[in-house]
Amino acid sequence: MSKQEGKGQENQQQEELLKFPYEIKELEADLNSKLLQTFLGERTGGYVQVGYKNWFLPKKYKQDAKFYYNFKVRSDDVFVVTFPRSGTTWTQEMVWLLSNRLDYKTAKETPLNHRYTFLEFYSLNTDEGFVNLLGRKVTPSWIGLGQESLGKRRFIKSHLPLELLPPDLLCSRAKVVYVARNPKDVVVSYYHFAKANPFYGFDGEFGEFWELFRQNLIHWAPYWEHVKEAWTRRRGNENFLFIFYEDMIKDLKETVNKVSIFLGQSYSSEQLDQLVHHLKFDNFKNNNSVNAFADFRVKLKEGDNNRFIRKGQMGNWHEYFTGNLEKEVEDWIEENLKDTDLRFPI
Repeated sequence: MSKQEGKGQENQQQEELLKFPYEIKELEADLNSKLLQTFLGERTGGYVQVGYKNWFLPKKYKQDAKFYYNFKVRSDDVFVVTFPRSGTTWTQEMVWLLSNRLDYKTAKETPLNHRYTFLEFYSLNTDEGFVNLLGRKVTPSWIGLGQESLGKRRFIKSHLPLELLPPDLLCSRAKVVYVARNPKDVVVSYYHFAKANPFYGFDGEFGEFWELFRQNLIHWAPYWEHVKEAWTRRRGNENFLFIFYEDMIKDLKETVNKVSIFLGQSYSSEQLDQLVHHLKFDNFKNNNSVNAFADFRVKLKEGDNNRFIRKGQMGNWHEYFTGNLEKEVEDWIEENLKDTDLRFPI
């Protein structure tokens, strides 16, 4: 290939990367300033809203969006996609073990965040901020994953909605597992995580957090658009599996078996029982290899409510949505479910 041909190919690739189809607008200045005083961990300059659904993301996403959207998916990739605090880590461990012949030894010795790449992680902080938190620089996922050898299967986690992920993801033969959780439990779990997590540094009470959540002013919001898009896209796609966190709580073995079949794996009942025991919440929350903050220089705040793996329960929201807040959240849910057949398991 001549230099001129090589330069032309490079320009063509760059033009393709510029075809991100959604408008990205910065948040109104006064609101942005207010949120920066509420989320003390935000270091990228504030927030943006993306597309007509107003996906809410850190400002740094603006420069990276085209790379996520144009990410080259491989047919053997495995994605776990969720709205935050919906059982992501639990599902990641289950999916990785089922895909790797129940290799507990490697799972124990290799932290989960080294077995998976968090696709949009690079957009959550500045380079300096990552050095302060991790003691090292962070390689953008589109570079790091692109350097993976073809013989190595890639496991990828993302909280981005399907709309902002590569448009060929669901027709690429890659396996995509999406997990949804009752929004009332998501809000409670997210609240505690945002208070403890140095990336958020949320400085407020639960009622304030709930109001921001309802107004879609929380990372990766709007929640309903996120979940309902996945619910709709589940139909007729053999490489996309939609599961509920509540079903994992109620009958973990059934869910494990469903995911195993989806991934094209076959295990005996005894092997599945062993995996269920490994994933049992009391065992899981004490498993250091699944703690995403194990290698952070800055830790989560102390306290049971501030653990990365917190309680893993259903219905914990009763302690938080009291009085007028309970009616608010029930009305909010009813309004958002009226145009869909989506229903959360009880």
